[in-house]
Amino acid sequence: MASAPQGLPLFYNSLEPLSSQAHADYRIRPAMTAPFLIGQHAIPVTVDEFALVQRFMPIVFSTGPDAIPLALMGLNEGVNVFVDAEGKINLPNFYVPAYIRRYPYMLAKLTPNAEELSLCFDPTSDTIGKFDEGEALFADGQPTETTKNILSFNEMFEQAGARTAAFMRDLTESELLMDGEVSIQADGVAQPYVYRGFQMVNEEKLMDLRGDQLRKMAKSGMLPLLYAHLFSLSQMREIFQMQAEQGKTPPPVLAA
Repeated sequence: MASAPQGLPLFYNSLEPLSSQAHADYRIRPAMTAPFLIGQHAIPVTVDEFALVQRFMPIVFSTGPDAIPLALMGLNEGVNVFVDAEGKINLPNFYVPAYIRRYPYMLAKLTPNAEELSLCFDPTSDTIGKFDEGEALFADGQPTETTKNILSFNEMFEQAGARTAAFMRDLTESELLMDGEVSIQADGVAQPYVYRGFQMVNEEKLMDLRGDQLRKMAKSGMLPLLYAHLFSLSQMREIFQMQAEQGKTPPPVLAA
């Protein structure tokens, strides 16, 4: 996963709480492109999105003790096959993960000891500011419907994030995760392209689980999510082909 400034999530350069006083005359304008996506090959996703994401991108899990689900938009660092040089999505009907759609907003604690989350935004984004045109964020000192919708979306994202964290705790406790490796043999190339640096579900261990364990996973909704992940891995070859068509295929035998 690409790095972000110290203490800030991926994409965010700074955070500022949205205020009816400080930002009374701020407006937002639609984003026709997403330059921040250029070169980003792995995007966090929530379990709520697995069914949609797996149609377009492989879902894998990051390495380390606090693993999270990631959608791969490219197989190599610095490669995103779904955006052009300006950051415009180049695939019709593509599912854009909520993490991307949330930017430049997010809910955050204003102080380490704060109990409530506040709606914040990245002031370096060119979609929000003192524009002559666009949708107003405040009217007569009160949030507009636009701002209420932004807040609602961010609240739903946080709830999905909590469900994802619970899923990852259960998945880690199940000991089903293993180091991932995918080898792709391209036509006319002697050595295969080998991709590592992620985790995936061990399908053999999943199939060997006791019946009561599988029933518990099925009832909790965990089992369908695991299979959505496993089915999505077939998209790796699709993305590999897209990289080849875009001239973004690296030398063979490189780890992603």
